[in-house]
Amino acid sequence: MNRTITIRRAMTAAFMLCAGLATQAQLNVTSLTVEHMENPSTVDATHPRLSWVNEAPDGARGQQQTAYRIVVASSEDKLAAGEYDLWDSGRIESERSTLIPYNGKGLHSGEDCYWKVQTWDARKKPSAWSAVGRWGMGLLSPSDWKARWISSDQPSGAPLFRKAFKLGANIRQAKAYVTGGGYFELYINGQRVGEDYLVPNFTNYTTRKDLDKGGLALDAKFTAYRVLYLAYDITKMLKGGANAAGAMLGDGFYRSTTHWVRSFGVPCFLCQIEVTYDDGSKQIIPTDETWLTKPSPITMTGVYDGEIYDARQETPQWAEAACDESGWKPVTMAEAPVGKLTAHTSPTDRICEVLQPVKITKNAEGNYEVEFEKEISGWVRLKDIKGEAGKKAKVKYICESPVGIEEYIYKGTGSESYAPRFTWYVFSKVVVSGVDNLAAKQIQAEAVNTDVRINSEFHTSNTLLNTINRIWQRSQLDNMHGCIASDCPHRERSPYTGDGQIAAAMVMLNFDAAAFYQKWVRDMRDAQNPVDGYVPNGAPWQPGCGGGVAWGAAMNVIPWEYYVQYGDEGMLRDNFVPMKEQVRHMLQWLTPEGTMFQHKLNEETKQPCYWFNLGDWVPPYGQPNDEIVHTFYLWLCSENTALAAKALGETTDYETYHAIAERTKEAFHKKFYNAEVKSYGDFGPNVLALWMGVPEERKADVVATLRKEIMQDHDGHINTGFVSTKFFFETLSDNGLHDVAMTAILKEDFPSYGNWIQRGATTTWEQWNGNDSRNHPMFGGGLTWFSRHLAGVNATADGAGYRHFEVRPIPSVGLDSVYYSILSPQGRVASRVLSKDGKMKQLEVTVPVGSQATVFLPAEASAVKENGRKLKAGKGIIGISDGDNATTKVNVSQGTYRFTIE
Repeated sequence: MNRTITIRRAMTAAFMLCAGLATQAQLNVTSLTVEHMENPSTVDATHPRLSWVNEAPDGARGQQQTAYRIVVASSEDKLAAGEYDLWDSGRIESERSTLIPYNGKGLHSGEDCYWKVQTWDARKKPSAWSAVGRWGMGLLSPSDWKARWISSDQPSGAPLFRKAFKLGANIRQAKAYVTGGGYFELYINGQRVGEDYLVPNFTNYTTRKDLDKGGLALDAKFTAYRVLYLAYDITKMLKGGANAAGAMLGDGFYRSTTHWVRSFGVPCFLCQIEVTYDDGSKQIIPTDETWLTKPSPITMTGVYDGEIYDARQETPQWAEAACDESGWKPVTMAEAPVGKLTAHTSPTDRICEVLQPVKITKNAEGNYEVEFEKEISGWVRLKDIKGEAGKKAKVKYICESPVGIEEYIYKGTGSESYAPRFTWYVFSKVVVSGVDNLAAKQIQAEAVNTDVRINSEFHTSNTLLNTINRIWQRSQLDNMHGCIASDCPHRERSPYTGDGQIAAAMVMLNFDAAAFYQKWVRDMRDAQNPVDGYVPNGAPWQPGCGGGVAWGAAMNVIPWEYYVQYGDEGMLRDNFVPMKEQVRHMLQWLTPEGTMFQHKLNEETKQPCYWFNLGDWVPPYGQPNDEIVHTFYLWLCSENTALAAKALGETTDYETYHAIAERTKEAFHKKFYNAEVKSYGDFGPNVLALWMGVPEERKADVVATLRKEIMQDHDGHINTGFVSTKFFFETLSDNGLHDVAMTAILKEDFPSYGNWIQRGATTTWEQWNGNDSRNHPMFGGGLTWFSRHLAGVNATADGAGYRHFEVRPIPSVGLDSVYYSILSPQGRVASRVLSKDGKMKQLEVTVPVGSQATVFLPAEASAVKENGRKLKAGKGIIGISDGDNATTKVNVSQGTYRFTIE
């Protein structure tokens, strides 16, 4: 027995020495998250899932986590003292570092949880403890809510609410649980609470009238209604004795009456302040009939209409205990939204970037034209301006689409400052009137959007490609408000599911969007019709959202792509039934030939509605056959549902939906292929067919047709609408047409991304010709090709969440370098490609702890060196094998590897 143990220890030591682990420091545990969020203040999952990232020391290879220990306490002091009163997992032998369910004592409403984690590396050496993370529990039962919804009877503008109250001494902690039907700002003792704007996030708050009437009349049956509430720790803002809470309430989408949307009702407000004293006693200050209201200086507010602020109507100390309450009146008790109160475990809108002016010009009218470096959504802030009482300062936002007005009426008492609160504008230039001698220090632009951080880096030796990626990122951020993604941030501002699913993979490859999609996909699930399975063109539904089959397909596309990117099986479990239901809806539109051709009816007229049944949208030359697009999406949705079933171990469902996908594919090829011209059709169908997979006997012909279609018929230009563009570049490169893809992406005349840039774009546009919106992220869907093909990084379904990924770049003539990295759930993944004359010369790959990668090199193993030495197993290299077409496959574990090809 002793001899066996000695031999095993010797073998382990030899492996670690080979892997380069003998003298390395331990792992460093970073990036703690709870339900994909850093330190969320309110969570209502009773077993929230905990994640972290292990960082290996510089130069390490073959490192891995072999065990972890999670400890959780009810206070930071207890955690520091080693009193883990909520959970001590003990040492768990596991490589897992993501989405580990809390498994300690039962958690209670309002409870704060502080946690940290320690891990053990490949040598069984422990790390230092991580930094402390935290999360707050929400109100877990409806009976915990003592607050009631309040409102104001003023017909327009943003009302003020206030409540004066007294507290005892020795306050241990105080929290405010708060939400609104409409956007709110909360104040405690005159101070604004938090850094959030335009909250709560947009949801299907409550029932609405007349959704079954109008141009996009819908059978308004939805699976669920929901209102999100936030929680703020306000302990340091309170004191023993007299205190006051105040709120300002804007209309938001709750009361908006443009033709794009339908009002939910009169704005309303809900707040519950809970104060806990040192002796454990609790005092609750809820919204109720004792709160007071009066008009605010915001005399007009509307998401689409803009904002007017009359500083003469300001009420001194309105959110302070010392306020003179004469002129205030009792609130109106509001009808509660029917939506379920749900914890706001999702990113909020914030001021995410501040821009200074790059140019200020005084025009002939005496107004100031102020220019900024790029187009953003947000507002400008005017600082230290002066004017006579009653005089107006106006900001006109220069945009091709309507964005609403902004007016500030001076109170005339000295320096004044102002920025809007309850709407946003889209602009790179403004014209300011009513301000004398405007200086640069008196104005700044603030980009306001859902706080989804860029967690990737992409750059190449080609400036145009870098610019395309950058302007798409800007456009995507501009369209993220209320934790949904809109089609455009100005004209419509609506949560289009089609635009969303087309861009979703690109979003996940550029942003830390895990919590964002947890919320938005739930909105789609809530919007699904429980009777027929239909997922509408927008979620939450707005009756201006036109679309078609590719829009409802979001229910099947986003969860699968999310699972591959983030490795979150919960996304599949939560949405598996809705995925099946969406396919059920699609199957009712089968033709006798087995294809799909949807003719959904307007609920009011009972006639087919064009805006429910689109195929592709805004191609540059011509429209493809709608039935082709519908059928393709029936295949894709069925295939994704089958893949989800397989990942979940649902064998019967896998067989069912895989069979549907195969039947649909067969019907597609039988009906739409024209053997005489060897084509499925121009403007996208050949791309969709190849993505789906064409019969081998006709593949070469279809590929040749596609080359001719693009290079000859369209002079090397992209020829697809936004639906087919998602698949355009990757399909070309996957089928031996990488040169065609490069030709199309580098074009700078119509139609091309480069043409937009030549015309001054700092965001991506809705149409290739520049018509309509000039801030639309949907055509970014095809740019996944940047990371997946130029850099070659692809997460795989069998190692979802980058537990395994492939690196297989395709070198390009004229593109000497490509770099892409992303902070994956496991840690930083990176690929750096150096090429010359279209031949790869060097590939550097970074693999994080917890991951393995398969690297494909375009040469035989004898022609490859790794870090200047002959390629061989060891030092993190697990295996070497021959790939297809004279390539070499190298399987590697954690580390950075530099392969050179002779």
